[in-house]
Amino acid sequence: MDLKLHAIQLTQKLEALNPEVPYCSKDTNTIIILCRNLLTKFHKIVVAKKFETIALEIEFFKEIKQVPLSNLIYYSEIRSLELHFPRTNTKKQEDYIRNRMDKINNFFIHNIDFTEYIDMEKTYLDEQYFTRKHLDEHMITHTKFYYLHPDFNTSHDLLLGKFIAYKRLVHYLYTKLNYLENPLETEYQDLSLKHNLQWTATKVALTELVYALYHSGAINNGNVEIKEIAEAMSQIFHMDLGDYYRTYSEIRLRKKSRAKFIDKLSFSLSSKLESEDE
Repeated sequence: MDLKLHAIQLTQKLEALNPEVPYCSKDTNTIIILCRNLLTKFHKIVVAKKFETIALEIEFFKEIKQVPLSNLIYYSEIRSLELHFPRTNTKKQEDYIRNRMDKINNFFIHNIDFTEYIDMEKTYLDEQYFTRKHLDEHMITHTKFYYLHPDFNTSHDLLLGKFIAYKRLVHYLYTKLNYLENPLETEYQDLSLKHNLQWTATKVALTELVYALYHSGAINNGNVEIKEIAEAMSQIFHMDLGDYYRTYSEIRLRKKSRAKFIDKLSFSLSSKLESEDE
């Protein structure tokens, strides 16, 4: 069976559901069930059939499994947050959100090395992080789960799932807090901008796109600051770019294919156009 196809199909189902505020809804519960079911299916397939190469195993645990896993974590966190959200007293609501933000910030600080590893698209530890043979070598206490099935978990795949989900959760919390502090300005339209577009490539890739748009002069005839483009893209795609100036400096240090994501965009479109001409 094509594991990647299953992940694509789940993504399509989630896009069709497109749950809106409030998140604690029937659609949210449906998403949680869909993600759990796919993880169960993945578990059975992975146990029954070995990966032909290490590269395929890494791809599964680092990318494919993350589709149901990170969505399961994200929507479970949203559901829990909304169920426990104070129903009265705006001050208590704001304090509740800030408390959750602090916990997420502590998560990123505690895992700062791994955060940098993922954000900077590093791969040199992938075999240790995302293959099962190294599960016992990295004893990570980052979850409530004290037992991880050795056939279906690596040392860092669940950590990556939380990393991806918490990045999305930060945006949700900031927008919810902004709504409480400025109820006349937002009314939740910023939470999804009437769509469910989620940036699923890396922060580095989006930073490349921001700088490409800036230097091309394609926006406002070039009369725009990097900061404005970065903030707009962050909002549209629900991705916190963080210190994008530092990220750009890291991109400049690449030895090969500095504009890796932009090159990929060009290649993908050209390949599609050529295939349609055949």
